[in-house]
Amino acid sequence: MSKKIEFHFKKPEDSPGYLLGQLTMLWQRRLKRVLDPLDLTHTQFALLCALAWLSGESSTVTQIDIANQSNADRMMVSKVLRTLEDKKFITRHGHPTDTRAKTIRLTATGETILQKAIISVETADLEFFVGLGANLKTFNSNVANLIEQNNKEM
Repeated sequence: MSKKIEFHFKKPEDSPGYLLGQLTMLWQRRLKRVLDPLDLTHTQFALLCALAWLSGESSTVTQIDIANQSNADRMMVSKVLRTLEDKKFITRHGHPTDTRAKTIRLTATGETILQKAIISVETADLEFFVGLGANLKTFNSNVANLIEQNNKEM
């Protein structure tokens, strides 16, 4: 006879991790619907956004900068950037001072696709989170605090 499995939470809906996982899956499904027509995955979109934000601050954005900005694994970022380069959304050039690094830049095609994606994703976000109403700012603040707190532990 097997031992009964015990949980800290009485039911799944009491677990913040379970709820976050469920919400994340639903949100990702929504974003997939708006990004598929643009030939982008959510990860590709997130890395293009990171590149665009960083490019506003520096003309020498590297793969490591993008990984750090997006809290993503460096090897995964490398693979995704290769795919984006194959799609002609970005280019890679030698870094002016670090021979091991490459600078990453959006192409004109990448800028056009990213702008369309941003409009689609921001619209999808507003629709998805509409149920929060006036609590949206508090929700965003709480999630940002959790990200900051847990980044310190990594």
